[in-house]
Amino acid sequence: MDFLSQINIALRGPTGQPQSATDTISRLADRLSPSTLLADRRAAVLALKGLARDWKADVGERALSGLLDVLQNDAEVDADIGKAVLETLIILCEVDENAPAAARDLGYKHTDAVLADDRVAQKLFALMADHSFYLRYSALQFLSALLQNRRQVVQAYFLKAPVGVTSLIALLEDKREIIRNEAIFTIQSLISQSPEIQKIMAFEGAFEKLFNIILNEQGVEGGVVVQDALACIDGLLRFNQSNQSYFRGSSLPPVLLSLIGFPASLPFDTPAPQQFALQLWDMQQKRTNVSFVVGIVGLLARHAGPPDVLSITCARCLVEIGISSNFPTGVKAQALRLIPSNLSALPLAEMVVTPYMPVPDTNGEEWDRLEPASALDALVELVLHGEYNAIIDGDRRTKDGMELRAAAVAVFQNFVQKEEISEAIVQAMVSQPGSQAPVTPLLYALTTVPVSPLNIPSVTSTHFAALLFSHLLRFSPRAKVLARSIVPQSGASSPNAAYFVPADGGAPPPPPPPAGDEDADAPQTLLQILSEHLSLAFLARGRADLPDREAREWDRLCVGYLCLLIQWLWEDPPAVREFLEAGALGMLVEPINQSAEEDAVIPGLCAFLLGVCYEFNREPGEVTRATIHPILTRLGIDMLAGRITHLRDDDRFKAIGPDSFVLPYPGAPVPHHQAPPSAGPPKPEPEEGEVWFDWAFVDFWKSNYYTIQKGIAVDPNSLSSAAGQGAESAMLIASLKDAIRNQAAEIERLQSQLKSLSTSHDEVEALRAQVQSLSEQLAGAEEKRRDVEKEQEDLLVLLDELNSKRRRDKERMRQAGMEASEDEAEEDDEEDEEEED
Repeated sequence: MDFLSQINIALRGPTGQPQSATDTISRLADRLSPSTLLADRRAAVLALKGLARDWKADVGERALSGLLDVLQNDAEVDADIGKAVLETLIILCEVDENAPAAARDLGYKHTDAVLADDRVAQKLFALMADHSFYLRYSALQFLSALLQNRRQVVQAYFLKAPVGVTSLIALLEDKREIIRNEAIFTIQSLISQSPEIQKIMAFEGAFEKLFNIILNEQGVEGGVVVQDALACIDGLLRFNQSNQSYFRGSSLPPVLLSLIGFPASLPFDTPAPQQFALQLWDMQQKRTNVSFVVGIVGLLARHAGPPDVLSITCARCLVEIGISSNFPTGVKAQALRLIPSNLSALPLAEMVVTPYMPVPDTNGEEWDRLEPASALDALVELVLHGEYNAIIDGDRRTKDGMELRAAAVAVFQNFVQKEEISEAIVQAMVSQPGSQAPVTPLLYALTTVPVSPLNIPSVTSTHFAALLFSHLLRFSPRAKVLARSIVPQSGASSPNAAYFVPADGGAPPPPPPPAGDEDADAPQTLLQILSEHLSLAFLARGRADLPDREAREWDRLCVGYLCLLIQWLWEDPPAVREFLEAGALGMLVEPINQSAEEDAVIPGLCAFLLGVCYEFNREPGEVTRATIHPILTRLGIDMLAGRITHLRDDDRFKAIGPDSFVLPYPGAPVPHHQAPPSAGPPKPEPEEGEVWFDWAFVDFWKSNYYTIQKGIAVDPNSLSSAAGQGAESAMLIASLKDAIRNQAAEIERLQSQLKSLSTSHDEVEALRAQVQSLSEQLAGAEEKRRDVEKEQEDLLVLLDELNSKRRRDKERMRQAGMEASEDEAEEDDEEDEEEED
């Protein structure tokens, strides 16, 4: 009742009549003066708190300075008034992003007034050490509001605060969860874009305390608190090399890996434990938490400098997550994207993984463990056939699944950057003398015959196979030479054959040769097969009765073939000659002649491939540059250049970026089988995705399209453009590279020998120096010995003279009648005897 009467008195004028809000606020502001009683100031603050939401501008204008004085003078004395003034200041400074601009500007204005000097910030840091629950909690909330509005100013004050770091870190161990959680949220805002504060927090033990919170909250199985703590750890590590080095040297990385069940010391020939590979993913919060953990593991995998044990372990963890676990598809794609681009220290071909497949119709509750396979084989299978061999998705081409396959393509691209690796993979597809070519999964998917109606998984598999094969050939002349000698088995491209899965126990046996086939045509090379399949795709996409979706799939298949051929024929004249002699010239001209109003991709790629054939047709054959030039002239040089340029303006081409090349499929998602009524409400259909180009081809095209536009206008008798010279010297450059590589190896070997010889020479020199030193010491010792002997001889001579003189003196003493000691005489005699001896 006391409080209500005080409020009533404050709200009524001297005559007892109600006042306006402005007058009331002014009277309440006057009651904030230190000359009034503490109870009056408390009542005034509580009244201003009630008016602040509706009259924020007036309260801020008339009472803000008084409220700040109360905070400075009374907050530590009285917890109730401290809580009330902090809550009032929070209302005055809060900024609602959905509010009008004037309201947001008012919140920023009040924040600037509060932070005009460092007194308020220092007081807040001091209040965080107070034992009152409400005072601590309100101080944290007000600090968070100030950080949201003017983060850099608060950070500058924080760096100067004598007790700020200690108080804030101590709150992470507060037994009251609401204060601890608010402290985590405040630290997230405080460390944002401030490396200095991040370092201070790390060295004050923030990592250890945050991991204790995570472990106490059941790890990744925990709730939002675990998410905030992991986000805080990520903020301390990301973009801060010093904190990363500190974290790597601590005992916490194994704890981080244990959160997702991955052992820190796992040999390459030992599969990951099943409790890591197969986990339950019913809760969305666990997926979010694991995504944060995977992001931090990716930071540790990308080590600046030579790979160490921790970076290799983290990279292996990412590989296991991406290709041999039941983690959510989005987390798998994230893990594969985080694998370092330098995979030299991660032997994918030797690393053994154990794939798992879900048992059909079990809703992911039962899993089959497949035979161990190399990580490289499992990676290629993931690219070609999708997650779990499309057992779950079926014919659906979900965007998440396509993102996962695209991330696997990027890992494969990084792995084959070295020419030795790409050459070895292509060499494995070449038949040895007296035997048939092996049926590898990549070669099988690449040579599958397209048939109508198209099977969507088959088209997607062939398209991804073209992407993988282009990465093997793009910058390796030797790999292109080997690829020209690939002759696939006749049954490898049969549309009814089953896909080869490494875990199934080996490749399928080759089909028996048909009887009476002695007069059959010679087997086709891979380049001839691709040319034939491209021609079939062009014929199929030209049918008038083709449904729109199937026509789009045929276009995508054509794009896959064309992109591969463009990169294969680039700077490879023998391949250009083989391609043209297979009848490719007429096949390319027809799509170029078609109208490009609706689709600029196919005509643009055909024009580009025709230009590549003209530019690099440098070997004698049936189709020469003189044969192609009239066709180019008849089509029109400007028209061909326009076709190439229009490709750049297509949305499917412009949307490709370095991080992802999966595009959303236009229109509704593909329907799948209907669930039984007992399955509950139907789940929303996942978004469908599609792939047209990858970033490697887009970057290649942007770097070389001007060369082709310029080259198609050159006279056929011209020696070459810049690119032509590169084509003619490609093999010479490759041989020179081999010579340089061999010379570098020889130099390294000779340097190692020289180093060993230098080491031996140094040892000999050291021994010589030691011998010389010992010789000098010996000579000095001999000289000292001779000096000592000479001194001894001189002393003996002197002693003999003294003894003689002594005997003469005794004799004279006896002659003079003086007594001489007999003992002395005896001693003298004894001494004489000893000297004689």
